[in-house]
Formats: sequence, structure tokens, C-alpha cells
Amino acid sequence: MKKTIRKALTLLTVYYAYMVEYRAELILWVLSGSLPIILMGAWIKAAQGGTFGLSPVDFARYFLTVFIVRQISIVWVIWEFEKEVVEGKLSPKLLQPLDPVWHHVASHLSERVARIPFAILLIGLFFILYPQALWFPSSSQLLLFTVAVTLAFVLRFVIQYTFAMFAFWTERANAIENFWFLFYLFLSGLIAPLDVFPPQIKAIVLFTPFPYLIDFPASLLVGLPVDIARGFLSLLTWIFIFWVANRLLWRAGLKKYSGMGA
Repeated sequence: MKKTIRKALTLLTVYYAYMVEYRAELILWVLSGSLPIILMGAWIKAAQGGTFGLSPVDFARYFLTVFIVRQISIVWVIWEFEKEVVEGKLSPKLLQPLDPVWHHVASHLSERVARIPFAILLIGLFFILYPQALWFPSSSQLLLFTVAVTLAFVLRFVIQYTFAMFAFWTERANAIENFWFLFYLFLSGLIAPLDVFPPQIKAIVLFTPFPYLIDFPASLLVGLPVDIARGFLSLLTWIFIFWVANRLLWRAGLKKYSGMGA
């Protein structure tokens, strides 16, 4: 156990040092996730002249929380893994007594820590400009949100890492992610809360993994009505499904891998 902890701390320290070398890029990465803030303005304006079941303040809080969820759950493993396979850089990692996935996990976790200060600054600026949206979630809301957003990150990572396995068969595995992102964009709650969807559409969407990546954790923190038991059960179920698919594709992919570009 001590060796495992020591390895984990070493990986995290190394990748954190690597991430903070690119502070300017970190700021740009944080800003690139500000689409929810832009959409917030449009929905606040729409709520002032329409009936959506949510007030302008509710929309403001929701999209601010979506921004936070996006900062925590953003994933880019498919592009890194694809590059490793195509250029043969995966080969030396296969010789290490450590599954290559842990390098990507450490990279993502370290980047989360490095971007937190910039995200907090943006959140503080938001409340200065729109103080009426300020609210204090209860301890239970914070706890449920923390667990939900952690599982949402795990699910997002496992999904994209599963798609990355197709890099063993094609040099453009990221095309699968780009296609998937179209559905993620519209069905996850990034563009609009699921509460504004027609009931029939919402019922269908809830059987997919998309709403549990953004809408579910955001709704928990804001206090919107949501089926908590179903949300967590769905997160765990989809994580298991994609994890099993990932392991099967990994074993099949290693047999196909030739180390080209090495």
C-alpha cells in the first residue's frame, strides 16, 4: 500500500509541475469552457419574456454550476492516447509495471488542481457582476454534488478512454469523440437544463448517459428537482458498462498494436 501511495504521489507531483509550466494555456483552457456563461445570458433574457418553469436567477445559478461541472469533468485523454499509439510512444509505457491509463489519470487530476485558482477568480467575478444569483447550498447539497461530479468525471473519462481504444484500428479515433460530442452538447444539459425539455424527450434522454454528465450534478447543487437514486444508479451503471467495454477493447487492441512510429 505504501508503495502504491508513493507512486501515486510521484505521478501527481510530476504532472502538476508539468501543468503549472503552462499557466497562460491554463487560463485559455478555463476561458474555453465559458460557453455556459454565454448561454446563461441568452436563457436569462428568454426567461424574462417566457414561461420555462425557471426564473432568470435559477438559470443564472444553473449555468454557473454547469461551468463548474465542466471545469471539473473536462477530458482530453483520447487525443493523448491516439498520439501515443500512432507515434509508437505507447511502447515504453507498456514496459512499465503500471497500466498506462494511470499516467492519463494523473495528468487530468493535476490539471484540475492547477486550474482551480483561475476558475475561482471567474466565479468570484460572476457574483460581483450578478450578486442576486449568490446562494449558499446546504451541506447535503454540497456532499451530493461532490460525489455526483466526481462520478461524472469518471464516466466522462471512461467513455472517452473507451473511444480512444479504437486508435489501435484507426488513426482518427477522435472522430468518434467528435460525433459523440454532438449528442453530449445538446443532451447533457450544457445547452439547456433538462427541465425545459418536452416531457417525452426528457424521459428518453434519461435512459442515456448524457444527462448524468452535467445536468444531474448541476441540478443537485442548485436545488432543482431530480431523482437522486436514479441519477447515482445510472452513473454507476454506465461507468461499469464502459469500463467493461474498455477492458475488452484494450486486450484486443494490444494484439493489434504494432508500435508504428516508434
